[in-house]
This record gives sequence, C-alpha cells and structure tokens, in this order.
Amino acid sequence: MQRLLNRFQQFNIAEKIILINVLCFVLPFFIKTLLFLFNLPEETFFSWLELSPHLSTFIYRPWSLVSYGFLHASFGHILWNMLLLYYASQFFLNLFSPKRFLNVYFSGILVGGIIFMASYILFPVFKGQYPSLVGASAGVMAVLIFSCTYTPNQEIRLLFFNLKLMYLGIGLVVLDVLQIPTGNAGGHIAHIGGAALGFFYASQLQKGNDIGRGFDWVIESFAALFQSKKTMQTVHRSKPKTGQTSSVKSQKEIDAILDKISDSGYESLSKEEKELLFNAGKK
Repeated sequence: MQRLLNRFQQFNIAEKIILINVLCFVLPFFIKTLLFLFNLPEETFFSWLELSPHLSTFIYRPWSLVSYGFLHASFGHILWNMLLLYYASQFFLNLFSPKRFLNVYFSGILVGGIIFMASYILFPVFKGQYPSLVGASAGVMAVLIFSCTYTPNQEIRLLFFNLKLMYLGIGLVVLDVLQIPTGNAGGHIAHIGGAALGFFYASQLQKGNDIGRGFDWVIESFAALFQSKKTMQTVHRSKPKTGQTSSVKSQKEIDAILDKISDSGYESLSKEEKELLFNAGKK
C-alpha cells in the first residue's frame, strides 16, 4: 500500500485527478454487485451523487454540485474527458501552479453545474424534464478554454497539420452549441458553462485579476490531500514581494517571455528564453 501511495505522490495534479476519476468509474461496478446481492435499488444510491436540475431535490443534496463531476455514464464518456484533460493540462501546468489548476478545474465544475440547473428553470423547452448530470466535462472544458484563451496562438499537431489553440477551443464550443438540440442538451450546456468560466478566468488573469482567489482556502484544503514531498514550482505572473530574491528585472523578463508565448506560441522562443523559463520554474 505504501508503494502505491508513493507512486501516487509522483503524479502531477492532473494525473491524480484523472486517476481519481478512473477509480470513481470502476468502484461503482463493485458497489452495484453488492447492491444486487443484498437486493437493494442501485438507482437510489447513485442518484445521491448525481446533479439534479430540480431545486427541491438539490436542496437535500448540495454536495452533488461537486460529486457529479466524478461520475461518468460510459467508458467512452470518461475516456474522452480524461484524454482531453491530460493534454489540456500539459499546456496549463507548463505556466501555472497545481493550485491554480485545481482552482480552474473545480470552478468549471461548479459553474457548469449551476448553468445546467439554471437552464432547466429558464428555458421552456425543458419544462417538466429533470435528467441528472454526471461527468467532468465542465471542469475539463474550463481548463482547456483557459489555456486556449491565455495562449491562443500556441500550436498543436493535429493529425497532419498544425492548429492554434484558439481555433481548437472555438471549434469545441461551437460543436457543443450545435449538439444541444440533438440530445444530452443539459450536458452540452454544462460544457458551455465550464468553457465560459475558463475564458473569463484567463481574460481576467491577463488583466491582473485572479477571480478564483476567494476559493483559495477550499483549493488549498483539497490540494493538501495530494501534496507530494517533492514538487516543481511552475512559472506564472506575479509581483515581486519584499525580501524576494528575484529582481524586478528578472520578473519582467519572465513576463515578456509569457507574452511572447501568448502571441506566437512556445516554439517561437529562443534557446536562451526556454532555458530562462525552465530555470525560473525551478526556483
């Protein structure tokens, strides 16, 4: 058991979230077996973790605004979400801390869930319908769209051509909008809610406003559960504090490099700039 815990501590924060989601997908199969053996209704058990758009139901299950993000409806559902989260996290964690990753991820889940519930109250087409919401998609979209907004010109290799992150983000959001009338409307609306949070968060952060600062105590408590003994600090914009060893000049150089990544992508950096960014990340 200790070896497994030590191995778990070596994962980065995104990999830990992915592993937890996988465990939450696998464990219900064992729980269903136990419920079957004891002749207990499985629907009643899992409904307490799913997010219902019915306010009278949600009042008795407030935790479902977070717990729904750890449940998935099918293997394809969790596979797509976790693959997208893994690749999106590579861009995110190259620039920002694990705490901010958790901040954006869980804020996306919260906002996606709220938008989901609000849509079933506001739109007449959903009158009398109360399907439950499950899946980490809103949090995944928040992380992805955050990265697409903060470094829009960063290019990724997609099959046989390069694609800028901003076009990938726009394409996924448009795809969700177009799929709302075709089925799983609530799920696609939650995706859009998470995407909107990611866009707004990154846009405000570029202006120097961290809209997730108020949730820091929650995120720090959650992050403490996954704190590894050795962590590599990532680079992000910050103002030099009194007594801080790094000079104002060095911080300005880092900010200039981050601006260059945002405008032209990571590959546009010179060898010296990449080395400076890497060294700054180890401090």
